[in-house]
Amino acid sequence: MRELSLNVLDIAQNSISAGASLITISLSENTRENRLIIEIADNGRGMDERQLSRVTDPFYTTRTTRDVGMGVPLFKMAAEMTGGTFEIDSVPNEGTRLKAVFLPRHVDCMPVGDMCSTVVMLISMNTQLDFIYTEAVGSESFTLDTRELKQTLDGVPLNDPEVVGWLTEYFTQQTKKIHGGAVNEDD
Repeated sequence: MRELSLNVLDIAQNSISAGASLITISLSENTRENRLIIEIADNGRGMDERQLSRVTDPFYTTRTTRDVGMGVPLFKMAAEMTGGTFEIDSVPNEGTRLKAVFLPRHVDCMPVGDMCSTVVMLISMNTQLDFIYTEAVGSESFTLDTRELKQTLDGVPLNDPEVVGWLTEYFTQQTKKIHGGAVNEDD
């Protein structure tokens, strides 16, 4: 994968396949400490000890449509190539949590990529699920919670073109704001 947002997309797809109804994605950047932390958690079916011990093996998958599972091993490798760390916890019938720590100034650190498109696509393609996305840079942060959106929209689907447009605009403005960019209300 060429950018971390694609890793996030792949891991979120695993959560969807595991029957999750809530997927939490968080990205936290601390430039002073040279740390980028990406966490993905779900309330899906989780994994037993045997599955958990094999999940970082690229030649292991629970899918019946193919013989390899590259998402988790590539995410782990991407973090460790930068001198960072990777951890995964899972409890059967409760869910799974992955945490990858990257050192962004390392030459092998992939760019974050287009997280906006990744998150908006996950939301609009899986309207029956709930997502919580949080992004933080230093002390600045924003959170997008589809449970709140659904309540506010009162029946308007999250894949409605106007809602998708609003989500994209909101996400873009909030990202600019926490990264120190000026936000023009006309953008």
